Amino acid sequence: MRTTQAKPRPTRRKRLPMRYLLPLLLLVALVAMLMLRGYVHSEIQADHRVRDPAPTDKVPEKIIDGGPVIDARNAAKPVSLRIPDHKIVITFDDGPDPTWTPKVLDELKKYHAHAVFFVTGTNASRYPDLIKRMVAEGHEVGLHTFNHPDLSYQSKSRIDRELSENQLALAGAAGVHSSLFRPPYSSFADAMDNDTWPVVQYVGSKGYIVALDSTDSEDWQRPGVKKIIHNATPEDDKGAIVLMHDFGGDRSQTVAALDKFLPDMQESGYSFVNLTTALGAPSALTPVSGMDLWKGEAFVGAVQVAEHTTDFLVVGLAIVGVLVFARFGLMLILSFVHARKVRKKDFQWGPPVTEPVSVLVPAYNERECIANTVRSLMASDHPIEVIVIDDGSSDGTADIVEALGYPNVRVVRQENAGKPAALNNGIAHARYELVVMMDGDTVFEPSTVRELVQPFGNLRVGAVAGNAKVGNRDSLIGAWQHIEYVMGFNLDRRMYDLMGIMPTIPGAVGAFRRQALERVGGMSEDTLAEDTDITMAIHRDGWKVVYSENARAWTEAPESVQQLWSQRYRWSYGTMQAIWKHRGAVKDRGPSGRFGRFGLPLVAAFMVLAPLLAPLIDIFLLYGIVFGKTEQTIVAWLVVLLIQGICAAYAFRLDKEKLTHLLSLPLQQVLYRQLMYVVLLQSWITAVTGGRLRWQKLRRTGVVEAPGNPAERKAAG
Repeated sequence: MRTTQAKPRPTRRKRLPMRYLLPLLLLVALVAMLMLRGYVHSEIQADHRVRDPAPTDKVPEKIIDGGPVIDARNAAKPVSLRIPDHKIVITFDDGPDPTWTPKVLDELKKYHAHAVFFVTGTNASRYPDLIKRMVAEGHEVGLHTFNHPDLSYQSKSRIDRELSENQLALAGAAGVHSSLFRPPYSSFADAMDNDTWPVVQYVGSKGYIVALDSTDSEDWQRPGVKKIIHNATPEDDKGAIVLMHDFGGDRSQTVAALDKFLPDMQESGYSFVNLTTALGAPSALTPVSGMDLWKGEAFVGAVQVAEHTTDFLVVGLAIVGVLVFARFGLMLILSFVHARKVRKKDFQWGPPVTEPVSVLVPAYNERECIANTVRSLMASDHPIEVIVIDDGSSDGTADIVEALGYPNVRVVRQENAGKPAALNNGIAHARYELVVMMDGDTVFEPSTVRELVQPFGNLRVGAVAGNAKVGNRDSLIGAWQHIEYVMGFNLDRRMYDLMGIMPTIPGAVGAFRRQALERVGGMSEDTLAEDTDITMAIHRDGWKVVYSENARAWTEAPESVQQLWSQRYRWSYGTMQAIWKHRGAVKDRGPSGRFGRFGLPLVAAFMVLAPLLAPLIDIFLLYGIVFGKTEQTIVAWLVVLLIQGICAAYAFRLDKEKLTHLLSLPLQQVLYRQLMYVVLLQSWITAVTGGRLRWQKLRRTGVVEAPGNPAERKAAG
């Protein structure tokens, strides 16, 4: 009897989820574009050294005493060439430049003159249309290396790369290669020395003709139009190669000098011609096709994409800078005004609110925390009823509450339907007009409910946001969230309160007028941020939404990166859903229209756009440290950090918190903030791709206990 072995099932390779893959690809593309931009702007691999003059004993005398053109293609017999009389080869170095090169070309065109433009690969790839125009109007284009280094310092491989990349840029810009070359920092032939001559020999062996100059206008010094013309004019009707520049700063004197120099020299019998025309040689430009053309076009195209992308990023950086500083300014000013307003001795929202309150506690598998939550409510100094809505828990949450045996605590059991459904079920069972909502992992202070409902003394108030605080702040992640809660949430709420656009009643501690809830249809399941959704709906219905700083609640923040990621991913995505859901408020009238046209844009700017663009600060920080002006970049970042520190310290002072946790603020900016960036980016990707994020239950430990217990006091300290 034969036995057959079951074939092992092929293991399925795990694919990286799109929400992880897209941010990774975006980061790689962004880094690549920044690196390319840095390279074409000579910020990467730039070499600005210029060698001092050296001895000349190894340079042939016929080269030193010869003309400005050196043909060293035959290494054994280098040739020196002069420009014929009455001919001028006017040359422009270092360009093209988007401002001055078009003006130079216009002057040449006006007087039917031709010239040679020795362009760098960096500028040719950035401004390809100017190279096309040069070639189309009959000018010659020569190589001036890619990054403009002094080649006497460079190895042969670096020289090869400078030449090939310069040609690559010409091919991509105008579909040509050139056989003309001018070394950076070169001068007359008699300035050739033992360091520069080997470069000319090597370049000649690669098939290039080297063009130096015989008349230097010194226009780079901006000596004035008359001086430029005087310096450029050849002596005794001799031919010359005239050196000018169309890049490197203000070239208005050069353009003005051309307008006089060109016609004056033409009247004197001179003609302005290309170098090869003057020498009676074939054109230095040859058309490129096939793979060389494709590579050139791909390179120039990539540079254009990088240029436009980085320009967009710079605009984005400016936008986020304005938003960040505007937010800081508003937070500091308005939170100060809010604190002074509510802390006046005679301040009151209205008549004292003493009526009983229904407290709703939606709970799903909260066995670690629920007892602490209920016990904290039993210590309340305000009359309450507590309704715990067990949303199909499988860990005995409801049994734990019932076992506590408190007479004014009821348990409502339901099949698992989600938090909005649980809250709506609780509202249906509530006896009182004022409804407080809290999470099953949160504990209240004895005064929390009383402080939370006092604003309802004003009959226009429909909802109140409490002061949610992190209880488990002893870990590093907890300390970072503590800073975020105090500065990013509660300081914001003071600002939003005065502006009348409070975007969110936190699920951990919030209160509602039952009438307001019923008018907007209760808690909605349309978004994953039901707290933000209901708050915006109440705004649109014409109610005021305010902040009560003394209504403190201690909540258990996520203690692992994965848990934090899940929570913030849901928050970010839910906030975007809520903004999109209520976008129609922009066209409404009355309170809804005011919130739509004023509140929604500010909430979107401060809570979605600014955090999404904020990574640009760190990207340009790293870029500046590595490739830019390191000291200035670090100082700028420290200034931003100082401003954040001032805001954080002020927020901590308002909340009467110890400042010791702010010691981790710099590290928070380096690590924690990056995590929040990726979470927000993933939320955007989920929204754009039409994905639906599922509710994700966080694992709780129950470390935050009722006020008065040692563990809680430690967490609160």
